Amino acid sequence: MRKALVLLAAVGIVGGLTGCGESQEKPAAHTPQTSLTAETAEETEGTSESVEILVAAAASLKNAYEEELIPMFEEKNPGVTVSGTYDSSGKLQTQIEEGLEADVFMSAAVKQMNALDEEGLIASDTIVNLLENEIVLIVPSDGGEGFETFEDIEKAQSIALGDPASVPAGQYAKEALTSLGLWEEIQDRVSLGSNVTEVLNQVAFSSAEAGVVYATDAASMADQVRVVAKAPEGSLKEPVIYPVAVVKNTLHEAEAKAFVDFLESEEAMEVFQAYGFSAGN
Repeated sequence: MRKALVLLAAVGIVGGLTGCGESQEKPAAHTPQTSLTAETAEETEGTSESVEILVAAAASLKNAYEEELIPMFEEKNPGVTVSGTYDSSGKLQTQIEEGLEADVFMSAAVKQMNALDEEGLIASDTIVNLLENEIVLIVPSDGGEGFETFEDIEKAQSIALGDPASVPAGQYAKEALTSLGLWEEIQDRVSLGSNVTEVLNQVAFSSAEAGVVYATDAASMADQVRVVAKAPEGSLKEPVIYPVAVVKNTLHEAEAKAFVDFLESEEAMEVFQAYGFSAGN
């Protein structure tokens, strides 16, 4: 009987210890889980990597983008950085076709945008005909005597134009000069540039006596080139339109759309207008 009582007492002690162990372990397991979730959220917020989007844009947009628009957008969208690659619209079209991981495309003509859209490389519902530009005849600021009209390009001994095969400014120049009956006449004096900035620089540094660029490009180097005249009314079938859109295979759709939306904003349009662009149709 005495042994039985001792045995029962021992069992009771062990049971009591076991019960105490369970009552302590449950809160201990629960409390760290709640704390860990809060700490993880805070850590994620503090160390989250920024998203970088790539904008492939016509060379004539570089100054407005780099000097004002991209910094403005990044300030309004913390955590999103924007990189730009600038060249002729035709070259950018080819690069996108070959796999350039651009998120936004903005061309200096609808031709390149339409081509990519037809190939299924553009998010069609995001296309916006954002801006309008003009093509102008320019000469070096310290020369160009006797140049008064667009047609006076025929007087130049050396002429810089964008390559019509890939440069929209060159395509517009060819169209205007063809309609004026001057394209074939000047061919023996023409030097073709790979983008409009190259054409602008040739005239600015007097490597060419005259050239055709966008009005916005001429404005960016007003101290080095002089605008002689705009392309005559009717010499172009369509206005010089700059469309913008989200590239369909972007990995950052929300950020790319946000950038396009920003470009349509009133404050962004004011910047474009300061650089010589007007609103598109």
